[in-house]
Amino acid sequence: MDEPNETTSRVPGAPPEFYIDGPESLSRFLQAVDGTGELRACAIDTEADSMHSYETKLCLIQFAVPGALAIIDPLAFGDGMLDPFLRYIDRFEVVWMHGADYDISLLNTTYSWVPSTIYDTQIAARLLGAEKFGLANLLETEYDVKLSKQSQKADWSKRPLTGKMLEYAYNDVRFLLDLGDRYLDRLRGNDRIGWFVESCRAAQDSVLNRSGKSVDDLWRINGWGRLSPKGLHFLKYLWLWRDDECRRLDRPAFKFLGNQDLLNLAVLLEGDKTVVPPHYLRPGPVRRLHEAISSARAVGTGEYPVKHRRGDGPRLEIDEARLDRIRRFRDARAQELGVEPTVIATRFAMERLSATNLPDEEKDTLLAWQRELLLPCL
Repeated sequence: MDEPNETTSRVPGAPPEFYIDGPESLSRFLQAVDGTGELRACAIDTEADSMHSYETKLCLIQFAVPGALAIIDPLAFGDGMLDPFLRYIDRFEVVWMHGADYDISLLNTTYSWVPSTIYDTQIAARLLGAEKFGLANLLETEYDVKLSKQSQKADWSKRPLTGKMLEYAYNDVRFLLDLGDRYLDRLRGNDRIGWFVESCRAAQDSVLNRSGKSVDDLWRINGWGRLSPKGLHFLKYLWLWRDDECRRLDRPAFKFLGNQDLLNLAVLLEGDKTVVPPHYLRPGPVRRLHEAISSARAVGTGEYPVKHRRGDGPRLEIDEARLDRIRRFRDARAQELGVEPTVIATRFAMERLSATNLPDEEKDTLLAWQRELLLPCL
């Protein structure tokens, strides 16, 4: 099927829906929507497979313009074949997303590309005082529409997609453009549009500048801190063994052997105790587990991992009186503005402002509008 497959929407008066699964259907679809000449805004969402395979992979891109909805199937396109679609998105002034953090990361990892200007309906909702800002909550409030969560944890890599999965995917972008317009009107009315634009840009930059664990530290799973260098050494070898097995099986780690089980094995090996592999492991993985343990035991203590401290920089020394003063002022401003206090400043931001052992230039992590609100107490 390499024709734009138009389906009938279940929402009265809604735009037509297209399923795009090849270069020809993509070309026809882009020509059709390009004819509208509407390049003010579009909306994007993504679905990925992180629960059913070894590597997280982008499985769907949902796309909305005022005249059409589309589901693009990245799994049906080879390398570089979706470039025309990405270039088309770059023509829009704004791309709306909801809770864009994961989508930005996924698009950047997959294509080394993200839209230049992203507006996030979740950020807009929080700046307008929404206490529940999941998309389903917002759509129920704004449109009295209840979205099914049935396909939330579906295997999005399977083909063909079921009707329920398609409906779920379309609904993730169906209302975003109208919702975004509503929020922009309210943000302008509250004189918070500047807050919104700055917050969206900062959120996008945060994702793109985020540094994950180095390759050498991927095995330092939650809980590693309680292990000695010897225990860390065994944990590293156990993690590498599990990673190899998951790659062989194309299975996520949590479906093979959980982190807590891995830590438990490391603790046993740290204490020179016998390891009994979980009963559900097959002979091949068990054999390779014992080989990994033997290899680890053959390594001298001088090559054990260094038990470095977590985090960057010194432990903060907090002026508690200053922290309390900032918190009370923040809470009062939040109540006055009708927003959640953490929208104005998180605990992390307030602790840095209250630290006595940080240079002044390293204390302030606030955005310009947040700093302006808190200025009287700073």
